Amino acid sequence: MIVTRLADVEPRPRRVAVGTFDGVHLGHREVIKGADTVVTFEPHPRSVIAAAGIPRLLTTLDRKAELFAGLGVEELVVIDFDAAFAEQSARAFHDEVLAGRLGATHVSVGENFRYGARAQGDTELLEADGRFGVSVVPLLEVDGEIVSSSHIRGLVAGGALEYAGELLGAPFSMTGEVVHGDERGRTLGYPTANLVPDPAYVSPAHGVYACRVHLPRGDAPVAAATNVGVRPQFVTGRGELVEAFLIDWSGDLYGHELRVDFLKRLRGERRFDSVDALVEQMARDVEDARGLASLTGRR
Repeated sequence: MIVTRLADVEPRPRRVAVGTFDGVHLGHREVIKGADTVVTFEPHPRSVIAAAGIPRLLTTLDRKAELFAGLGVEELVVIDFDAAFAEQSARAFHDEVLAGRLGATHVSVGENFRYGARAQGDTELLEADGRFGVSVVPLLEVDGEIVSSSHIRGLVAGGALEYAGELLGAPFSMTGEVVHGDERGRTLGYPTANLVPDPAYVSPAHGVYACRVHLPRGDAPVAAATNVGVRPQFVTGRGELVEAFLIDWSGDLYGHELRVDFLKRLRGERRFDSVDALVEQMARDVEDARGLASLTGRR
């Protein structure tokens, strides 16, 4: 898949899907279906329009690109969303972006899509243009509730990772550089790869999860038992960490970037009566994670 900024796109006819697409969830996938090009915004528009109200996001731009490519999208066009672009009128978005630079022959959006300065553009204005066909995709409902990025953020923050993955169409994932920790896991027999959560992105509720870790060298993903939290058994003075014990794997990952896919929450984070009791529970967590990672389809 080609990834390019709007200023660098080459003119050609395009069938485009337009949106922020945080999470690339099942509803977004309906909007994208049939498009050869996805148009999205970086950073999230709310970070420019109403910085105080920006949500903690589900996906980085790089992860979005991976997911789009997996859906068969040929090109990702990224619009740099800044103060000047935020002031562009809806009509100018039609003239300069959709019909102009992109050469759109068809535009697909969700029914709640708004654009242009002060959100003056809506689906009716798009449909009235006439220079391109328009598909307005209804909001998707699952289990009687609208599938939305905000709903999925709540599921992730509450620890409901299995259901969040179903609505996303792929496991929720976090990506980060492996950093040094206290090496407490190594002394307990369970050395971990440690990631510091980015505060701009949502983190799972504190607890232990069955995960699958994607290694930097492109090897097959590895099952992992992963703790998210502050390690209440020990007084470390450290903040929140994501600590993944890679099952049946060993090696040096410091300084490398890993992607951790969260499959299911196994239990909450808690303090045990003794370190021995903690180690016994960790052994059970590892076996549970091994089984779940082998059963869950890889996406």
